[in-house]
Amino acid sequence: QVQLVESGGGLVQAGGSLRLSCAASGLTFSSVAMGWFRQAPGKERQFVAAISWHNDITYYPDSVKGRFTISRDNAKNTVFLQMNSLKPEDTAVYYCAATGSAHGLGYEREYDYWGQGTRVTVSS
Repeated sequence: QVQLVESGGGLVQAGGSLRLSCAASGLTFSSVAMGWFRQAPGKERQFVAAISWHNDITYYPDSVKGRFTISRDNAKNTVFLQMNSLKPEDTAVYYCAATGSAHGLGYEREYDYWGQGTRVTVSS
């Protein structure tokens, strides 16, 4: 049974930083790509970051590029999202996801497994 468990969310002031973690179990972590998505109240879920299983290639949308960094520790079956220079518009529930796909990592439909999410609130 695959489980993805996010942690690290919370309340932070604008300009601050948070580091999210996602611990995976029940899958061969080193063979899956991992992604982070977020969903703000009343909005659709959107892509935040992804990291490939091979060579740790990373992907970001323009909205977070330069502020967010995704990384993975295959020895700990964990993926991280370092979020710096946070803005109120970053407020959302953040989800990690896993996929065996090597393509289309910015699209929800490519992901097979999802965590329950961790809430991030950025105050102005």
